[in-house]
Amino acid sequence: MNPNRDSAEPSVRTLRVGEQVRHVLSEILQRGDVHDDVLASHLVSITEVRMSPDLRHATVFVKPLLGRDEDAVLKALRTNTAYLQREVAKRVRMKYAARLKFLADESFDEGSHIDRLLRDPAVARDLDGE
Repeated sequence: MNPNRDSAEPSVRTLRVGEQVRHVLSEILQRGDVHDDVLASHLVSITEVRMSPDLRHATVFVKPLLGRDEDAVLKALRTNTAYLQREVAKRVRMKYAARLKFLADESFDEGSHIDRLLRDPAVARDLDGE
């Protein structure tokens, strides 16, 4: 381990494993392998997976298509966490099976909010003055 490295910055390995987990989860949901009515009736995007440095924990950011029924989708994913963890463990070679934690991805909402603020006439006027 490099002592000069900032501990907040993820390593290439954690980024790579996170991307592998994201692909596996996306494939499982896309194929309909989870037998859940809510997940079967919603298209869900796995937008990002952040792995802990020891690769034992994965925070999975999800967004249902059009943001519909986000709470129900999160509940369904959390209900099926054990199955999803087993499937990820089978398909991604790691020493330990990562524990999955599902969260709503708020980055799209934040981006939309910033965009609305920048389009506000008062803000546009101030920006044109620079």
